[in-house]
Amino acid sequence: MPIPHDEAFKKLLETFFQEFIELFFPELDAMLDYSETRFLMQELLVDIVGEEARELDLLLEIRYKGLDGYILIHLEPQSYRDNRFHERMFIYFSRLFERYRKEHKLIIPIAIFTSDEIREEQDTLEMVIPEHQILRFQFLKVELRKQNWRRFIDSDNAVAAALLAKMGYTTREAREVRREFLRMFMKLKTRLDQGRLALVMSVADLYFKPDRAQDEEIIKELMIQYPEEGEAIMELMPAWKRWGYEEGIAEGIEKGIEQGIEQGIEQGIEQGQAEIIRKLLLHGFTPEEVSKALELPVEKIKKLM
Repeated sequence: MPIPHDEAFKKLLETFFQEFIELFFPELDAMLDYSETRFLMQELLVDIVGEEARELDLLLEIRYKGLDGYILIHLEPQSYRDNRFHERMFIYFSRLFERYRKEHKLIIPIAIFTSDEIREEQDTLEMVIPEHQILRFQFLKVELRKQNWRRFIDSDNAVAAALLAKMGYTTREAREVRREFLRMFMKLKTRLDQGRLALVMSVADLYFKPDRAQDEEIIKELMIQYPEEGEAIMELMPAWKRWGYEEGIAEGIEKGIEQGIEQGIEQGIEQGQAEIIRKLLLHGFTPEEVSKALELPVEKIKKLM
């Protein structure tokens, strides 16, 4: 059955449709005029009359430069194995063609496979007789597990960051993937608003398998290397909220009274004590409040003022 991330994934595609096309279909990207894009209401299409009806995941109307007119793009995320998925895509296409053929000159179906299983997903439906092809339907596809994650880490594309954990990597590379995602996220922070940043983080969090100790370690490294960005990551990371990190760290820094943050900051002080203290002072904390929060002599705090 479909896994719960489907709705979040659809929201990602709605918000970053252009970034998605730029990332995976650059030739199509060059032909689209994104200034005229409209998401259509979900279409209820019948697979087999009287047996199954299903809403399309995403359907949008956009201007296509090559035809000087509007086309339809159908996006269908697929998170579970279905050996007849290619048939379903053809049925959706035929229903859309039947309904919109007078208004739209072209319909482009795109499937996004998000399963953890690596296999060759069938993207073609054919019907032939000797020396004659009756039908050949082929949709565009993205198989995320077949993508090499290292190819995307220098990108400033929000979709690349959100889906990095769904790319192909080994167990030994998992920590490096997580760190690279957080580094990519820090780059996005300079050009995305809080809402879109939170969406990227939320989608990525669905795919990473949370490891409290590892994430804590990575965040400490980043907070020391990039103090401002590290704090932003901590504030937006849903997994940390589930674990109580926002109470243990964010409130601990703000109020200086949470015991859970004291141990984490003490460990961070060993590597970047001076930077953390200066950051707290810049946020308006008094030397006495910082002294209490970090359990350090107030004289040592004042030396860094």
